[in-house]
Amino acid sequence: MSLVDADLAIRAAQAGAEVVRSHHGTAVARFAKSGGDFATTADVEAEQAILGVLRSARPDDAVLAEESGRSGSGGNGRVWLVDPLCGTLNFAVHTTLVSVNVALRVGAQVVVAAAVDPFTQEVFWTDGTDARVRRAGADEQLTPSAASGLVDVNLDPPYPNERVFRAVRLLAHERFVERFRPRVVSTTLALTWVAAGRRAAYVTDGRLRDNVHFAAGIALCEAAGCVVTGLDGQPWRSGLGGLVAAADAPTHADLLTLIAEQGESA
Repeated sequence: MSLVDADLAIRAAQAGAEVVRSHHGTAVARFAKSGGDFATTADVEAEQAILGVLRSARPDDAVLAEESGRSGSGGNGRVWLVDPLCGTLNFAVHTTLVSVNVALRVGAQVVVAAAVDPFTQEVFWTDGTDARVRRAGADEQLTPSAASGLVDVNLDPPYPNERVFRAVRLLAHERFVERFRPRVVSTTLALTWVAAGRRAAYVTDGRLRDNVHFAAGIALCEAAGCVVTGLDGQPWRSGLGGLVAAADAPTHADLLTLIAEQGESA
C-alpha cells in the first residue's frame, strides 16, 4: 500500500528522531562545517535514516538535506527538505531542545510537513490544510494562542538585514519588554510551539526559501492559521526576508511596528 505524502513525512521524521534519541547523552563525534558550525554523528545517521525512508517510497523525488545536500533529479517538481537535527549545538551539550524536520515542496509550495520532538515524541504535522500534533497515536488540532506573551527569537547568524534589524535590538526595546517576554530556544522546535499555542510568536532574520531548518515549521504555522510574513510584513519569500510568525494579527502587528522602528533609526 502506497503511503500518502503526509504519512511519509511523519514516518521519515520519526525514523530520524529515533536515531537522535538513541545518541542522547553519548559523546558524539563532531564534524566541522563552514562558519564555525558543525554536525555530529547523530545528525549524519539521522539523515541517513530519513533518506532511506524517503528514497524507498519516492525514488523519483529530489531531496535537499542539511548534511548531504541535494540528490535526485527532481524532474517531477517534488523536493523533500530534510533537517535531521535542528538544534545540533543544544544536542551536543546534552540539551533536549531539538527537532527533526521533514517537508515536501511541490513546485513553489510546501504541501506537507512533519516536525518531531525526539524526546517528548510529539509529532507536529500538516497535510497542507490542517495542522495537528500526534501524541501516543492520537491527533489533536493545533490552536495558536498569544496568551503566554512569550516570543522566541533566533540570535544565531547570519544577519543579512543587520543594518535595519537585529534581534538583540528588538529584545532591548523598551516596548518589547512591556508587551512580551523573550525566549531563546535555538531550534525551530519553537515554530511548532507557535502553532500549538505555547509561544505568541517567533522572529528570525535570514533567507528562508528552501531553508531545510525552517520549511516544516513555517508550513505548520501557516496551516494552523498563524500570521506569517517576512520582517517587513511582506510574504516571507520576498522583500527583506526573515520571519515573523505570530499566533494572531495584533501580536504580529505589534512586532512589525517594533521591527520597523529599527529601520527608521538606522
